[in-house]
Amino acid sequence: MEEAVRARGSAREAIEDITPARLREYIDGLLESSGIIPGVLTLLSVRTGDDDVSASEIERRAAGVQLIYEGLRLTRTLAHDEPWNAESSHTESNIAVLAADVMVSRGFSLLARTEAAETAVRTVKSFGRDQTTENSDGALEIDVFELAIVAGTTATGDDRPTGTRRYAEQLAATVAEHESSSNLPDDTVDRLAKLSRRRPNHIDEPPSSATDP
Repeated sequence: MEEAVRARGSAREAIEDITPARLREYIDGLLESSGIIPGVLTLLSVRTGDDDVSASEIERRAAGVQLIYEGLRLTRTLAHDEPWNAESSHTESNIAVLAADVMVSRGFSLLARTEAAETAVRTVKSFGRDQTTENSDGALEIDVFELAIVAGTTATGDDRPTGTRRYAEQLAATVAEHESSSNLPDDTVDRLAKLSRRRPNHIDEPPSSATDP
């Protein structure tokens, strides 16, 4: 799927200047194998709107959303698995913690001057609160899917669509596995178009999957 390739490529490009090399390679490996749904959802949200926004701006937003998700997802995994208990030197765990922080920070920098900046801040704050409760399963995905839709739809200068949160909740419940490449529902573009009250912009064949070709 074209959007998956673009989203993954833009996220990996966004971390090319990170040093040291070992940290950059660690993050790049995560992005290469990660589920790319947040980035794809951002791109699909833009496709429901106008075509005037530049491709680089669209991909920048997709990269920002994807990096924030990957950083927070990694943080969640580390908090639950506590890998320090199994490592004598803690080297890999320390790199993972640093990678998570760097990805979130870089994602913020990519969205800082966009209409999605405030939503990005709320996403991270919500994640911090959710990690202190027992009923936080899926909460990160809901917040990130909401962020993706806001980042995409506002790229054309429009306001945040009404019903965004509700659709993000429905989508998070539908997509069962977020941590590997997964299919998005076949009606994703149509649902996004309905949110923003536009016709779907099917410039290629209708997208049915968030997996790489």
